[in-house]
Amino acid sequence: MKRRDFLLGALATAPTAAVMGGASSLTRWDGVAYRKRHESRVVVSRADSYESPLVERIVEGVRLCGVSVAGRSVLLKPNLVEFDPQGVVNTDPRVVAAAIEAFRRLDAREVTVAEGPGHRRDNEYLLRASGLQSVLDQHRARYVDLNSDDVSALSLPSRFTSLGRLYFPQTVLKADLVVSMPKLKTHHWAGVTLSMKNLFGVIPGSVYGWPKNILHWAGIDESIVDINAALSMPRFAIIDGIVGMEGNGPIQGTPKHAGVLIFGEDPVAVDATAARLMRIDPTRVKHLRVAGDFLGNIDRENIVQAGEPIEALAQDFQVISRFSDLKGTG
Repeated sequence: MKRRDFLLGALATAPTAAVMGGASSLTRWDGVAYRKRHESRVVVSRADSYESPLVERIVEGVRLCGVSVAGRSVLLKPNLVEFDPQGVVNTDPRVVAAAIEAFRRLDAREVTVAEGPGHRRDNEYLLRASGLQSVLDQHRARYVDLNSDDVSALSLPSRFTSLGRLYFPQTVLKADLVVSMPKLKTHHWAGVTLSMKNLFGVIPGSVYGWPKNILHWAGIDESIVDINAALSMPRFAIIDGIVGMEGNGPIQGTPKHAGVLIFGEDPVAVDATAARLMRIDPTRVKHLRVAGDFLGNIDRENIVQAGEPIEALAQDFQVISRFSDLKGTG
């Protein structure tokens, strides 16, 4: 299909997006979308600086989560939003470099880095300005611009937007393990931006515009849930919380040192744990609360946490005034 056909089809449904909190969420997803387990394991690892032994931390985190890597093609999806001279907007290139090396040590068949930046169309500029290009060159790692990759349509097993289907890059759909690698940040529209929100970057800008504007029109929280429900392949999350961002994130906030990496297979449980580390109540974050019904665990009693206790590393991340009700321990 031509790009024009993609856009017309998406635009036809975007303005009639469903609103969370109306009908029961049970009516908004099919049984095939149910991915919630009785328990989810999340690992919280102390990493005081980017000079910490990051490769070893990541290898340990993957192993403690019981994830099988050997012989699998691994796709690393960092958060590459915008050039930031302070280096706090994007996933730090040193964490990406460590992840490439860690998954290779764990005998991955192939490790690819891929992202579809939502703001700038000049991917080459962003790669070089952010320092990620140097990492790719040094580690001889393949990179794919997901904004311009070949795409295939997936019917949505959930209906929090009324988009009906989404186009995903072939590179994502063919991966054996997709690793979401966000920065630990607050967000001026979603409250927080963590491993689930980071998957906005797998949605191709060549189809959905910049900054993935069709998804914004369809509803950000609603789109987050539908994207995560649609991707059924094995997933893993590594959150870069060594230096995060508070306040008016995801771009204009303030750096916040938290000294932590967070790992897990269940993105809902990982993000709920990350929110608690930010002293944000995950049950008050719309997309986490809804995803906790069927995509993963949000309640403490269903999250088996390894590594450092939350209380030892929790930091009070400030939010903008419209999200003041998110503050709490959950």
